[in-house]
Amino acid sequence: MSRIVTGRTATSRIATAKVSRLDLHEAIVRPTFRRERAALKRGVWPVAGCDEAGRGPLAGPVVAAAVILDPARIPRGLNDSKKLDREERERLYEKICATAEVAVAFGSTARIDRDNILRASLWALARAVRALPVQPKLVFVDGRDKIDSGCDCQAVISGDALVLSIAAASIVAKVTRDRLMARLGVAHPGYGFERHMGYSVPEHFDALMRLGPTIHHRRSFAPVAACYAPVQQADGETRLPL
Repeated sequence: MSRIVTGRTATSRIATAKVSRLDLHEAIVRPTFRRERAALKRGVWPVAGCDEAGRGPLAGPVVAAAVILDPARIPRGLNDSKKLDREERERLYEKICATAEVAVAFGSTARIDRDNILRASLWALARAVRALPVQPKLVFVDGRDKIDSGCDCQAVISGDALVLSIAAASIVAKVTRDRLMARLGVAHPGYGFERHMGYSVPEHFDALMRLGPTIHHRRSFAPVAACYAPVQQADGETRLPL
């Protein structure tokens, strides 16, 4: 005997199928304390995480942070700084600074232009680790490159999304740099540093064309370097932009 499927039954089956497909989505990845806890069980402690903010912008320093979390007082909600809004980052920044060992270091625009952004970033990361009040025995660093930290170092690709102490460092670095760029925005009105933090956005390009670079711009970055290229005047002479 053939079965007759009513419209209602068919609809429920479709709904069930849709629910099943939703279950196939990958789980949301959040940073954990698993690597730090494993090191602690091996007798390796303190363990730090470090990360930087500001590799891509056209202006401002690159800021590195190193954090040693207290296993008994880990702030709730730690995550990759890029996945948090400004209010969440500010709130967590205060909690991290109140419960953990924290250090920050800056790679200046002069160092970036002299050494390149990668080397300046690695230098700042190493300086941040060495500036910690307590020297770690193990450091987890975000990315592919290890740093000269004076102790064992493990590079973790996408570490800010996987390792809790790196996520904490990413928050500290991001908040510190954003606050600095907001101050530069006050010191150099018209550039909008307090809004775009020095990144390559139309507002920033427009300001560069109208006002020219500041002392905080990275001359080795192509859009800024173009502002220093000789330009042809009406009389045929060439000059450098101011």
